[in-house]
Amino acid sequence: MEEIISNQNNKIKLLKKLALKKYRQENGKFVVENLATICDALKDGICFESLFVTSEFVRKNKEQFEHLERSGRDGQFFLIDEKINRYFSQLDNPAGIAAVYPIELAVLDKDCSVIYLNGVSDPGNLGTILRAALAFGFENIMVDEDCADLYNAKVVSAAKNAIFKLNIIADKAGEWLKKTKLPIYATSSHDGVGLNEFAAAENFALVLGSEGQGVADWIMKKASVKIKIAMSDKIESLNVAVAAGVLMYELYYAKE
Repeated sequence: MEEIISNQNNKIKLLKKLALKKYRQENGKFVVENLATICDALKDGICFESLFVTSEFVRKNKEQFEHLERSGRDGQFFLIDEKINRYFSQLDNPAGIAAVYPIELAVLDKDCSVIYLNGVSDPGNLGTILRAALAFGFENIMVDEDCADLYNAKVVSAAKNAIFKLNIIADKAGEWLKKTKLPIYATSSHDGVGLNEFAAAENFALVLGSEGQGVADWIMKKASVKIKIAMSDKIESLNVAVAAGVLMYELYYAKE
């Protein structure tokens, strides 16, 4: 394992740059700073390009690190110190481990439904929605230009290993949604039909909007059905990630 002793090393400079969307896009790479996510990815045959660890991390996680060494033979390993880790880490409390992965181009499965995210700008909400989508069998995800960047550290942290397992496509200017032949179900906090009031098609596009703005007007006009979640009149709306989980759960089991 090669040791890096300076934050002026080119690999460390790149790690620092990958905190920014511009450089993630330029280099086609992103960083994961979570041991469980890295290990889960390896279980699915997804290996990092490079792995950076501190000696303290190795000492505290000896068994897991040995597993990474055995399973991640296609990747490069580098030993760093805590100062360097703090220099590039996107975490308030650096974990002592960081893995670099390529950003893979995804392709939608044309025989499956799509979760379409319209302006979901909060990274934590976006990551949570991705995790819920994987849990409930929705592997096709479309994100528009107003959504948070998929490879933002907070998105990756909330999504866990779902970031590797979903077909996630960016939709520029709503082109895909404007052309799709799938029925569009747009979510609304105030009006629409309840989930038990209509029969969902075998495949569809479920559109979720931001908490502040909701689904865009042009999408509402194009929607086949507007749907809402029945809830107490003591609250105006749900967090979008919570609403997404409820809707995906209900629509997933409606297909069973």
